[in-house]
Amino acid sequence: MQEYSRNCVFKDLSDIKGKKVTIMGLGLNGGGEASARFFAQKGALVTVTDMKSREELLPSIERLSDLNDKIRYVLGKHDIKDFEEADCVIKNPGVKFEGNKFLQAARAIESDISIFLRFSKSPVIAVTGSKGKSSTVSAIYYGLREAGFKAFLGGNITVSPLTFLEETSQDTPVVLELSSWQLADLRGRGVLKPYISLITKIVPDHQNWYGNMESYVQDKMLIYKDQTRGDWSIFDYDGDLPSYAPENASSWGDLFASDSKASVLRYSRKRPDSISAPSSSSSFYGVWEEDKKGYVFLPGMEKPELVLDQLKVPGRHMRTNALNAALVLFLMHVPSEKIRTILAGWEGTPHRLQYFHTFANNVRFYNDSCATVPEAVCEATKAFEKPVILLTGGTDKGLSFEPLVKTLADKNNPLYPKKVFLLAGSGTDKLVKGLKEKALDENGLFENERGSGLDTGIIAGSETGTGTGTDTGASSCQALISGPYKNLTELLKALKEYILKNNISDMDVVFSPGATSFGLFKNEFDRGNQYMDGVKEIFN
Repeated sequence: MQEYSRNCVFKDLSDIKGKKVTIMGLGLNGGGEASARFFAQKGALVTVTDMKSREELLPSIERLSDLNDKIRYVLGKHDIKDFEEADCVIKNPGVKFEGNKFLQAARAIESDISIFLRFSKSPVIAVTGSKGKSSTVSAIYYGLREAGFKAFLGGNITVSPLTFLEETSQDTPVVLELSSWQLADLRGRGVLKPYISLITKIVPDHQNWYGNMESYVQDKMLIYKDQTRGDWSIFDYDGDLPSYAPENASSWGDLFASDSKASVLRYSRKRPDSISAPSSSSSFYGVWEEDKKGYVFLPGMEKPELVLDQLKVPGRHMRTNALNAALVLFLMHVPSEKIRTILAGWEGTPHRLQYFHTFANNVRFYNDSCATVPEAVCEATKAFEKPVILLTGGTDKGLSFEPLVKTLADKNNPLYPKKVFLLAGSGTDKLVKGLKEKALDENGLFENERGSGLDTGIIAGSETGTGTGTDTGASSCQALISGPYKNLTELLKALKEYILKNNISDMDVVFSPGATSFGLFKNEFDRGNQYMDGVKEIFN
């Protein structure tokens, strides 16, 4: 694993002027663009290089047009000289250092996150994890602002902290969502020392990049490595599935808790047995859920306090995210009654169980495009406390679809989906294969409707990811699953036909892919926007 230098080529922000800075990766999500703008405005000699073409990157280039005389572009390729001759290379977190001849030729490497952390004096609230980190940071940021703090939000949530670096001070808390890749870019630097670190639920993710859970989690653990006793670390208290748990600990949360040097707090979906208020000797300190309410209990408290009651956003997993936000707000000295009032007004995060449209007969549409692991889809099917119509599927990233297979195969589940529509992709192929194997193992798992076009009746529509799913009578078929469809337009047209022919009413429709779809979309945000636009056009 690459260790980076504790030293920075820039002594202070004024030292940037005149330095040669290469931005590796302009991209379309704003990170490379923000870095280019920041260093150009500071007087650096900026070179932006990206393997994508000018045409592909045109939106970002146009937004930087006011700095055209200060930025040099090398697009569609990388030139080794731009790395060898640069005083500093600003690395894109989506690029591996190992085996990269360009990065290995650089004199010094930084990231937008590392530059921010080197030069900001703000107290940092850092969040990582596999599920729920974006909703968690959104709720924390919302809560801080509503409580009167001049707070900032950045990181993996597509806002570079360089955009607000010079507005920060020791009185402005900064909430950072950090991916495993962004954390890996901080290894060895000693600059990430958050006042509060929080790791949301850990499940397998990015296994096509890491190859194993241990390497993935080692990057996650960097979030608290440089914390001290005066800081706070917040970890999961509930157990992991046996196939997910670490070999040398009962759960990832327990492993983190034993490893952190900070004061450790935990979060749980149920009241821990060790809570025995009033008591100051409980082995559990943190927050938990009980009867759909959230409670906090910290060292020195005589009894727990209620910090979470009403919540607008659906889903138990979203309640967990809000509960963690409540704990952070409590640590920031916001009174518990005020926390309850503030979080009752939180409306959630775009692309995460985001309500946006209602069709005839009260059919409600939700966008959960940022659900990129199968476990997140399982949570989405439970979020509304009644069966939903589920739209899912996409490109595989080396993950097991077994959790989603089990969810869709359990017809005894009271929240068993009304219908499932699949978007084509290699991840969808794995899901379909798992469902077929499950159906063969358990006779009658799916209705045997020969009108579906398949002898098994499992899939209504095309059996492979290449078909359209529109020529097989999918909408009239009573089998659970329809598709896969090769694009969103065809999926949504089949969905509308199904809703109208079956007179569906008072129903929630949830688009929760559980995979990537980068062959069809630029990223999960583009996917969510295209979905919402498509729904509004087709279900007008």
